[in-house]
Amino acid sequence: MDKIILKQMQFYGYHGLLPEENTLGQRFNVDATLYLSLKKAGKSDAMEDSIHYGEAYENIKHVVENRCFQLIEAVAETIAEELFASFSSLEACSIVVTKPDPPIPGHYESVSVEINRERAI
Repeated sequence: MDKIILKQMQFYGYHGLLPEENTLGQRFNVDATLYLSLKKAGKSDAMEDSIHYGEAYENIKHVVENRCFQLIEAVAETIAEELFASFSSLEACSIVVTKPDPPIPGHYESVSVEINRERAI
């Protein structure tokens, strides 16, 4: 299946279980893979036959920067729901939400969740 990939989008949000995460905020990275047929767009060279990735970016940004969730699982799920609501041609999506600096002691690069969703029929 064809796909549009938005990789390593960086946002500042207020998600987490700890009160300081909800007041101080922190960085979040999001990867979104949007699955749809791009054949018509490839032949027509017309934006209406694809998904405008600038609009997809703005939808994702709105969820991450203007909502408050305890779990990054909820951030990912809400992003997927918003994308399906906004783009009728979207067949499926994969969303990765990464917390580069979670407040957990230890040595690691980051923590993240990945969800894969298909449009409900």
